[in-house]
Amino acid sequence: QVQLVESGGGLVQPGGSLRLSCAASGFTFSSYAMRWYRQAPGKERELVAAITSTGGNTNYADSVKGRFTISRDNAKNTVYLQMNSLKPEDTAVYYCRAFGAMVYWGKGTLVTVSS
Repeated sequence: QVQLVESGGGLVQPGGSLRLSCAASGFTFSSYAMRWYRQAPGKERELVAAITSTGGNTNYADSVKGRFTISRDNAKNTVYLQMNSLKPEDTAVYYCRAFGAMVYWGKGTLVTVSS
């Protein structure tokens, strides 16, 4: 059974940091590119960051460039999103997505940035 399980969300003050994790199972993780998306209340889901299957290339939305870092550990079947200098506008549910022979979504983890 394919699963993508996000974790690491929570409440953080502006300027703080969080690290999200997405643990994969049920498919060949190392063959899949991975992406993090987010959806804020009342807004469409948007792409935040992407990483290739080997981790050799990454891309970021302009709104998070320089603050967020995507990485992966293929030995642990896990992709990460390190989020620094968080802003209230980063508040959203964050989802991971796997791209390969198939496409899979996680169920999301809520990040709230507020004082």
